[in-house]
Amino acid sequence: MKKLKVRRIGNSLGAILPREMLQHMRVDEGDEIFAVEEQDGIKLTALDPDFPRAMKAFEEGRKKYRNALRKLAE
Repeated sequence: MKKLKVRRIGNSLGAILPREMLQHMRVDEGDEIFAVEEQDGIKLTALDPDFPRAMKAFEEGRKKYRNALRKLAE
């Protein structure tokens, strides 16, 4: 657990993440992170929470349009 202080950044408020946290999340300046609301608070993650749903949709579409995708790959 890390205690972060909320500070003014321009006209907004923000918290600076320590280098160790950023390294653990494998993010660098310019990368996107996601704030996910959960029952017990907010979770910061570098993983897109919508990715599994998008992959499921892709898998369904890939099966349905297998022949069309094969033709497009030629």
